[in-house]
Amino acid sequence: MERLCLDCGTLIRGRADKKYCDDACRNNYNNRLKIEDNLVIKRVNSILKKNRAILASLNPSGKAKVTRKKLNSAGFNFEYHTYSYETQNGNTYIFCYEYGYLILSEDTYLLVKKEEKLWLT
Repeated sequence: MERLCLDCGTLIRGRADKKYCDDACRNNYNNRLKIEDNLVIKRVNSILKKNRAILASLNPSGKAKVTRKKLNSAGFNFEYHTYSYETQNGNTYIFCYEYGYLILSEDTYLLVKKEEKLWLT
């Protein structure tokens, strides 16, 4: 059975479990996989950072009410957030890092900022 290098497609000679013709092809193949993964991560992080910046700019005092239209016009992407938090009374806050929002009605949102102490060692 003929085996071809996963990177360049040339015929492989040697061990039966060999996947690449040489170390350069192995490195090229694995680096290409890393780059593709990193692009996805960079894209998602970019959206999260933008969402956080929008929430921070619309909420300078730590609590504010805004309309969905205002968030949309600023470019907020509701599909991306870092976590959600459900209170004891059943309200669900959606956060993008330390900034979050609570849906009050179809068009009104309460913006909040969660104060957390970060302990660096």
